[in-house]
Amino acid sequence: MKLIRQSWLAPVTYLLTTVVGLVAFFYPFWLPAVTQGVHSGGARAADAPLFLMLLMGLAFAVLLLEVQSALLSAKVVALLGVLVAINAVLRFAENALPGPGGFSPIFVLIILGGYVFGARIGFLLGVMTLLVSALITGGMGPWLPYQMFTAGWVGMSAPLCRPLVAWLGGGSRAEVGVLALFGGVWGLLFGALMNIWFWPLVAGNPAQYWTPGIGLGETLQRYAAFYLATSLLWDSFRLAGNVGLLVVFAAPVLRLLRRFRQRFTFAHTPAPVIPSPQPMPYPVGRVAAAERAL
Repeated sequence: MKLIRQSWLAPVTYLLTTVVGLVAFFYPFWLPAVTQGVHSGGARAADAPLFLMLLMGLAFAVLLLEVQSALLSAKVVALLGVLVAINAVLRFAENALPGPGGFSPIFVLIILGGYVFGARIGFLLGVMTLLVSALITGGMGPWLPYQMFTAGWVGMSAPLCRPLVAWLGGGSRAEVGVLALFGGVWGLLFGALMNIWFWPLVAGNPAQYWTPGIGLGETLQRYAAFYLATSLLWDSFRLAGNVGLLVVFAAPVLRLLRRFRQRFTFAHTPAPVIPSPQPMPYPVGRVAAAERAL
């Protein structure tokens, strides 16, 4: 009964985390009135700690569920910690030597980790990478929970590449090509989602900023104009960086991660102990006859 309960509890927790993330991003659009005119850095300053605590609590809850779900999951979680540490160092190096635009090297491991180990580990890798790296680099701010949610969705969606790779016949080239395309799409999509954490609360040119009461079509049109004017060039560097890094490093990193996955999924089953045969008792009657014969 415990295993059955854990089999559905972990996916429900991940689903709940995704719902919380969607609410965090889009709830201002559902409010009848929104206070606008704040600076982007001050947007969501009041509710960001709440969403950060919710996300951290759910992330640690799913970590505990993953550890308890199977005997070998603790090893995968240990590898998750190593990958998060590597990504945190990469982000520290990125802050010390900033790249152009929105370029960041952290998405390669998030994508490849989710692709190899599955959506759950990919989500945790993205969330924990942004949290740990923010603690190291001092990048704490109201934007952090939204970065964590979005990076988690990058890793969670990475296994969607598997059917396309299989449809293309597999092989290293097809795999690298699909993953590079996936990384390029998320290079733009990450920035497009991150804009939403402040966009509904910032006032500006009516052709590019949202105002309460407009319809969905007008909202999308204004956001497209805003994104093209303010973010597309910045995010294009992230797109190019993701594609370039995946083309160069995807194949060797995939081999390494799969080697670890094989080791972690290997289970030693001891051979059954066969008791040694007991010596047959010598018939007492024959012993007595032999003694009389002597």
